[in-house]
Amino acid sequence: MSNAEHPPYLWHNHQLVRWEDATAHLTDHWWASVGAVFEGIRGYWNGTDAETYVFRLDAHLERLASSMRLVRMDDSFPPDVIQAAVCALIRANAYAGDVYIMPLAYSTGGRSFGSVGERVTNVFITSRPTTSALGEEHSLRAGFSSWRRIDESSMPPRVKAVANYRNSQLAASEAVLAGHDTALMLNAQGKVTEGPGSCVFFVRGGTLFTPDLSSGILESITRDSVLRIARELLGLRVEERTVDRTEAYLADEAFYCGTAAEITPIAAIDHHELRAGVPGPVTRQLGDLYHGLVRGTDSRFPEWRVPVGLAGQQLQSAQAVTHVPW
Repeated sequence: MSNAEHPPYLWHNHQLVRWEDATAHLTDHWWASVGAVFEGIRGYWNGTDAETYVFRLDAHLERLASSMRLVRMDDSFPPDVIQAAVCALIRANAYAGDVYIMPLAYSTGGRSFGSVGERVTNVFITSRPTTSALGEEHSLRAGFSSWRRIDESSMPPRVKAVANYRNSQLAASEAVLAGHDTALMLNAQGKVTEGPGSCVFFVRGGTLFTPDLSSGILESITRDSVLRIARELLGLRVEERTVDRTEAYLADEAFYCGTAAEITPIAAIDHHELRAGVPGPVTRQLGDLYHGLVRGTDSRFPEWRVPVGLAGQQLQSAQAVTHVPW
């Protein structure tokens, strides 16, 4: 990120810090990234309200707390502290537009494989303007990777750990080199799991289905949101279960979902074109509803949106980036 693109502030260990002052010694990070955990969170601008609404902030921070607990970090940064920090950071950076927020927790001190008590927990939060792709006509062509998704016998797939994403990078790189846009991954049993950084849904014969949590997927907040929208607002038949590879080929529709992916239609899987078009009718309905809910133009599920308190504040319009790596 160049000097022209970076925000004025980030948040580090209980205080707002100017970007140029946010430094740490190289040796502090020699081993820190191995155990780091993080969240990718979006804030959506509502021009009518002159406000940014952070989508499902409570759920994201509960998952971050679970991830920190699983990698044995201490509880010195509880969810209420991080929530206040996220809102304060967005106000300080005063974006008049959509924003991507990433809290990351890491440990310093001790030896590479030192005992838990030797390490100190740290948290920083960054933000950047990032335009939503919801409402745009775009899709991805996917291919199944030869790299298998991590499972409970090796790494904890249900939490957002930095180390887990090396598995995702391998799959994504392989897919692009093979001529696809991105990847889908199977687990050790040969069942469908997810994409490199997003969950996946399929539609066939009017039924919406997705791999269940025991398939080795992230406990995705966007996935949970899609399930609730499909059941409660659209009245769709929804299944969470194991999914075979050939079911993906025979699907009428498919889409990725996640904080970065939002709802992204899939056009083809291993060169099998999906039959309902891109986006298919169910994907389009879900995407339209999701867009209204995250931005606050649809008033339902008000508990999903946290206003950060920008109304009445002098704001800056920053040039947005569209690529979100996580």
